[in-house]
Amino acid sequence: MSARGTYGTGTVAAIVILIELIAWTIGIFLWYTLIYQPTPYRFARPEMLWGLVIGPVLTILHLVGLWMKNKGLRRFSDRALLARMVPGVSSTLSTLRFLLLRHGLSFAIVALAGPETAGRQELVKAKGVDVVVAVDVSNSMLAEDLRPSRMEVARRGLTQLIEKMQGDRLGIVVFAGTAFTQLPITTDRSAAKLFLGNINPGMVATQGTALGAAIEQARKSFQHDGAQGKAIIVMSDGESFEDDGEAAATAAAGDGIVVHTIGLGTPEGAPIPERSGNQVIGFKKDRQGQTVLTKLNEDMLRRVARAGNGEYIRATNAGTGITELMTRLRGMTQAETGTYRYAGHEDRYQLFLVVACALIFAGLLMGERGPERPLWKILLP
Repeated sequence: MSARGTYGTGTVAAIVILIELIAWTIGIFLWYTLIYQPTPYRFARPEMLWGLVIGPVLTILHLVGLWMKNKGLRRFSDRALLARMVPGVSSTLSTLRFLLLRHGLSFAIVALAGPETAGRQELVKAKGVDVVVAVDVSNSMLAEDLRPSRMEVARRGLTQLIEKMQGDRLGIVVFAGTAFTQLPITTDRSAAKLFLGNINPGMVATQGTALGAAIEQARKSFQHDGAQGKAIIVMSDGESFEDDGEAAATAAAGDGIVVHTIGLGTPEGAPIPERSGNQVIGFKKDRQGQTVLTKLNEDMLRRVARAGNGEYIRATNAGTGITELMTRLRGMTQAETGTYRYAGHEDRYQLFLVVACALIFAGLLMGERGPERPLWKILLP
């Protein structure tokens, strides 16, 4: 306590706030220095760093606590008697103890965030198969006999496929009345996810379901000099009246390409909604003014899969059939699809943890009784 028997809150507050500002300045400087150095730091659990905001909160609570103690002491007795009535308690040691514990906690939070750096780099050879997915984007894919729609179920299945592919190469073909390549065959899963977000009914101007054109376009996407297995996955409701999907599947099988089909929809069918924004304003009608009912043509999709030496799976609200097809794909011949430079990460939390333990241990051992000395003389002897 001060000579007047109260905690010196003015001086203590100034020094504590100054130390707080210096600590944050150093922290921000180290952040940018470590993140942008040639071997940058990263954090395995960066969300833990939000815990650092506890530090300023604790600082404010500490200063408010000192102020409230002063207020209580002044109310309790005359200032001249306080030093004798409550002897030996040092506001300087109390604040120093707080600073040790407070900054020890900050170092502990940084350690829990898992700082790490790139470790030794290695060349890794990836093996897999080549897969091209042909996605039906005709207006019938807007039907809602699968929830929320056939198109959304197809997009969900394609997302699952992208997530499960490790070392495999993937291409995407979209089709309606005609077909074109949306994504050339690649190992870049991030690019596949990006292009997936752009797949929507109506992106092909010519309406219809040209299964044969889709399979032929997918067949042209493969690099035929590789030894790895090759497969085409057709995701459609099978309402094809424009061309011969079976003949295209037979031609693909002749090149050693397996053609699988996934049926989207139900045999009972559903109308095709017309929307204005998110509001359904009606259903698509034919030239006679009758509501169009689009149905899953399982017979067509089964024949295409049989011609392509593949398998037909019907998608439901519970599953898209991708898991079953991945089992078939994993049984195909796998070959090298690329060489990548892999860099593991090395943990760097140890130093932060040691400093945290040292500060917290010192703070817990430090008492609050002793001769009163200015805080700056202790910090800067």
